[in-house]
Amino acid sequence: MSTVVAPGKGRWWALGALALSLLAVGLDLTVLNVALPTMSVSLRADTGQLQWIANAYTLVLAATLLPAGQLGDRYGRKKLLVAALLVFGMASAACAYAPNTGALIAARAVLGLAAAFLMPLSLSVLAVLFTPAERPKAVAVWATANSIGIPLGPIVGGWLLDHFWWGAVFLINLPLVVIAVIATGVLVPESRSTTRPRLDPLGVLLSALGLLGITYGLIRAGGQGWGDGLAITTLVGGVVVTAFFVVWQRRTAHPLADMTLFSSRAFTWGTVLTTVVNFAMFGLLFALPQYFQAVNAASALVTGLRLLPMIGGLLLGVRVADRIGRRVAPRPIIASGYVFLAGGLALGALTGPHTGYGFIATWLTIMGFGLGFTMPTAMAVAISPLTAERSGAGSALQQALRQVGGAVGVAVLGTVLNSAYQSHLSLNGLPAPVAGAVRGSVNAGVRVAAALRSPELLAGVRAAFTHGMDVTLWVSAGIAAVAVLLAIVFLPRRSATMSGNGTTHADDEVGVVTRTEREVIA
Repeated sequence: MSTVVAPGKGRWWALGALALSLLAVGLDLTVLNVALPTMSVSLRADTGQLQWIANAYTLVLAATLLPAGQLGDRYGRKKLLVAALLVFGMASAACAYAPNTGALIAARAVLGLAAAFLMPLSLSVLAVLFTPAERPKAVAVWATANSIGIPLGPIVGGWLLDHFWWGAVFLINLPLVVIAVIATGVLVPESRSTTRPRLDPLGVLLSALGLLGITYGLIRAGGQGWGDGLAITTLVGGVVVTAFFVVWQRRTAHPLADMTLFSSRAFTWGTVLTTVVNFAMFGLLFALPQYFQAVNAASALVTGLRLLPMIGGLLLGVRVADRIGRRVAPRPIIASGYVFLAGGLALGALTGPHTGYGFIATWLTIMGFGLGFTMPTAMAVAISPLTAERSGAGSALQQALRQVGGAVGVAVLGTVLNSAYQSHLSLNGLPAPVAGAVRGSVNAGVRVAAALRSPELLAGVRAAFTHGMDVTLWVSAGIAAVAVLLAIVFLPRRSATMSGNGTTHADDEVGVVTRTEREVIA
């Protein structure tokens, strides 16, 4: 027996419960960054172990996104959401009290597994709870909760490290999880696909290996450089396996990822444009905290606080875009958002070693405004063709591509940053080992300059890194400018609208989403 989700405020309270779970996921993506130096001392972890602590989460998350979406469609999205929240909470506690690096890495991997269910299933529920006319606002809340957690991570982490031990950065998840479990259990209705899609074991294996290879290769290339043999081997291997996965999905009768979604311009280009946003945002969040800490000598907490203008701009952008979106189609909103994003990044590229924070706060606000305009609207466009039957698998496919986009951003823009930084250094007269350490990273360069008591070397290192960051921001601004053209040329001209008989129409939807398809199977 299927029933239509009743209108009313209950759906919006349910969305609030989902937003809490996404806030925990967003926090966990970046809160670890400020805790790694403390962990290296407390756990006696070397650089390789610290990398695995950070990357175990991302790798498992990327590898399990697609099967998570299909399992939600088959067994029930609410059921798996609650289970994922409980696992996320238990894994957070295990991280906080991990006695050694091996235990911490394992617990981080379990965190990634839980997040792989939380991200696509929380998004897929929106396709069931809300009408197409309501989805842009619902997705804006979802995307804002997901995005705010990322810059909040360094703020929360820095404050906790100033007052407690490193495990506290994981315990912050527990109250969020408890509230989200109760609210999801009470407010979110159960939903699943009425067709009970069969599992695709080979598709699960191929997608996991492909995404794992691509993500690991990009992460390693970002850290070791594009000349690293293992990075290139795993990256190429991941691409080849992913190609086999695509071929298999087109041949099997029960695909894990519905490739027909890419026949929709709305899904394809909405997904591409949200992926480009992730590319630019993760690249910025890779470079700017290093600028604050190494060039401006700011603490972890101060670094996080200096990112607040981006959050303010994002919240304002989401609010303005929501109001405009009631009267204007998504295409000009997304294109305008990328104009703001490109302009903010271009202004950021004018930052120097001694630039005042007022200027930095200005371009961060503009960039955040562009993010608020672009990300929720593009995500709403991408999920507009999703019927309730395939909302889990479709949302998982979109989230998998976003994760890869973030990994590509860190790897590519990290390489640009390192190359520009190293090319701008002047290390004449320094012994080879010392010069090599300075070339390794700006943080190492600052430590070497302090040990040598050389103001000239310190100024040179800071100027070189600022040059590298500026080049990186110019590249990001160029990518955002290209995205403006992509939005204008490829996005559908009209948004989905409700006709008098309750059927949704858009100019290129894969299928129509009717009121009866927004069903809840108890």
